Amino acid sequence: MKGMSIEERAIKLAQYIIDTKDTVRGAAKRFGISKSTVHKDVSQRLLDINYTLAMEVRKVLDENKAERHIRGGIDRKSVV
Repeated sequence: MKGMSIEERAIKLAQYIIDTKDTVRGAAKRFGISKSTVHKDVSQRLLDINYTLAMEVRKVLDENKAERHIRGGIDRKSVV
């Protein structure tokens, strides 16, 4: 991801998430960047760059969130 503009990175991340149906965490690991960066790129920055692509990514992220319990995701705040 080095040498790539923020816009290019956001588009590349979005295309990867859409193509693979991967999670933000999975995309972050795959590209070697933080989850916060992936989330900000595809949730906020992408809206200004390519609105249609942003809406496609949002659908995938919403599906992932809805299926989180099936994959065994645990909300860490609820663990005492």
